[in-house]
Amino acid sequence: MLIWLAPQLDIPKPSERELRRVNHHRVTSKRSPAPEPGAEQTPIPSIAPKNAEEWQKVRRPQIVAAWKQILGKIEPAPEDRKWFGDVTKVAEISRREMEGYTRIDLDIPIERDFYQRHLLLLPKGQGSGPFPTVIAWTSSTPDYREPEVSWGAYLARHGYVVLTSWSFIRNYRQGTRSRPAIELLYERFGRWMAMGKMVHDVAREIEYLRSLPQVDGQRIGFIGFSLSAKAAVYVAAFNPDVKVTVALDPHIAINGGTNWYDPWYLDWTRRFDDIPTAEKTVLSLLNPDPARPGFEHDHHELLALAAPRAFLLIGNSQSEDAGGDSDDLQSWGYVNRAKEVYEALGAGERLQFASTDEGHHANGPKIDAAWQSFFRRFL
Repeated sequence: MLIWLAPQLDIPKPSERELRRVNHHRVTSKRSPAPEPGAEQTPIPSIAPKNAEEWQKVRRPQIVAAWKQILGKIEPAPEDRKWFGDVTKVAEISRREMEGYTRIDLDIPIERDFYQRHLLLLPKGQGSGPFPTVIAWTSSTPDYREPEVSWGAYLARHGYVVLTSWSFIRNYRQGTRSRPAIELLYERFGRWMAMGKMVHDVAREIEYLRSLPQVDGQRIGFIGFSLSAKAAVYVAAFNPDVKVTVALDPHIAINGGTNWYDPWYLDWTRRFDDIPTAEKTVLSLLNPDPARPGFEHDHHELLALAAPRAFLLIGNSQSEDAGGDSDDLQSWGYVNRAKEVYEALGAGERLQFASTDEGHHANGPKIDAAWQSFFRRFL
């Protein structure tokens, strides 16, 4: 009788001290609209359910409803549907044979009048498939082709279909990016926070991928670094079609050392008429009790929404406070709170934090060992 042994995870083992952390991250971003002195001494609210049934029927729907209000929407409203056509009508730009895979440069109609740039990498000489698939987005500096270098070539040569791209806040209609891209988004769709729009863009990519005979539509993953690691957190929470997610340095604390407050992420301080608070801001939804240090709604909730699907957070600083984009030791608090939900669902191993000291980079010996073993194990 053959016995299948699951591939081992190559992830550093945490100390007992890190596994006990449950507090918010210290707010080190000088531009944060909510300095929150003392947050690092305040526990992150636990969302642990009594059992799996309470999570599925009570706690999870409550958290989803709260975040849908924060994001405005995570999918188009009925009146928005006219802007979305047949996503399979792609425009192929070029095709090139590489060692171990075929590289296709193509544009995908994310909206009827907006084609987003992508690379499609198809395994070559490895059978006909269907293969597991990984969507890989770039960070805030390189273009849509960079994930081929960071992860895509390796994955394609090891039997994964890979689709590389970038967030619309890097490349959107009329050649816009950042704040001008957000203004076009609001103009067309109303209050649709950028993170919610990214979730839908990935859903469009999955719809296209599932039209390909080489793709196993039940085994789809996502990987991102920095900007796209931020997208990964929201994709994992709100797209159940993504079975395995890897986020490299998103800075998981919503109010710590990085810029979740910017217009091209969550736009904390802009007033919106549809927000039912006196302030009418996203900040007032995230932090309904400003007298208590630390936000009431934080990203441990989104990590928990991914349960029981597999999620790997890779943090590239082992300092107490990296003071920037990297996930440091204080990020353990968010993972530990979300792990309470995973464990209630009997899936504790599926949420992992690989804490490395390799700096804010997409690759490194410990980084690569972690994401490669995670995909092998769960996808």
